[in-house]
Formats: sequence, structure tokens, C-alpha cells
Amino acid sequence: MTAQVIDGQLYLHPRPARRHLRAASSLGSFLFGAFDAAGVHGPGGWVIIHEPELHLGPEPDILVPDLGGWREERYPGDDDNNDPYFVVAPDWAAEVLSESTARLDRMRKLPIYARERIPHVWLVDPRDRTVEVFRLGSDGYVLTKTWGDENEPAELEPFGALPIPPSAFWGRLLR
Repeated sequence: MTAQVIDGQLYLHPRPARRHLRAASSLGSFLFGAFDAAGVHGPGGWVIIHEPELHLGPEPDILVPDLGGWREERYPGDDDNNDPYFVVAPDWAAEVLSESTARLDRMRKLPIYARERIPHVWLVDPRDRTVEVFRLGSDGYVLTKTWGDENEPAELEPFGALPIPPSAFWGRLLR
């Protein structure tokens, strides 16, 4: 189970289905290699974390996005004395939508991400093979792009410096 606390209410979710896991794993692996990992396969400049536990706000809300990314200069560090959760909001978060979490991700978590001033959020839907890219504006999130082309790489902010192949979202196609 995955647990989150939003507006003081506990939400429990079963572990994700395989399609969800493949999408999160594929995307996280690509972004880590290209933008974390000292820029081994790309420009670097980021720290990419799979399922970071975020404690945000005064109460706090406890959220677990599928992926979170901090620009290197804002990352709070890996000191062994640190708590196992983050109180510094990431610069980017991705939610991989599933039937059991899509409504919560859109209706409850997105407003908290906006409140915490997370500049970019992606909603990745492995069932429809689409990605919605949101950028924080003065009145909340603005949808800047919807991508779903399985034949062309995606150029999506804030990672537009390197086109992302479709396989990075869905894994290679298996029967």
C-alpha cells in the first residue's frame, strides 16, 4: 500500500499495476541518465528521485509523487542524518495516472503542488499513452502541451534540452 495525507485525511492505495510501474520506471530511468547521473547521457543539472515522500505545508500534507526532480542548486542533499522525506518542494513532479489515483492526483494533489509553487507537473497516462505538461502561472497551472505521439520524441519542459523517446514513457512494446 501507498499512504498519503492530504488536508488531514489519510489515503491508502494499492501498489500500482504493471503498466503504471513500467511507465514510472522507464521515465525515471531515462531522466536519471540524462539529467541526473552527472549528465552521463545528457545535460545534467537535476536530481531525479522515484517516489519521494514530500511533507509540504504547515500541517503538513504528505504526498508521494511517482517522480520528483530538483534542480541541483535547490536539492537539500543526501546527508545520512536527513529525514527520509523532503520538506523542500521539487521543481518538477510527475504523477503516473491509474484508475485508483487519477482523480486524487488531479483534484487534490495538483492544487497542493500549485500552493507549494512547484513550477512544472506532468500527468502521465499509460492507458491512453498521453502526457499533459503543466507550468505554474499566476493563477495556478496552465496546460502547456499534451503529447502522445508514439513515433516521435517528446520535447517537454522543463526537460526540453533533450528529446525524450516514446519508449522512455511506456517502455519498449511487449505483448
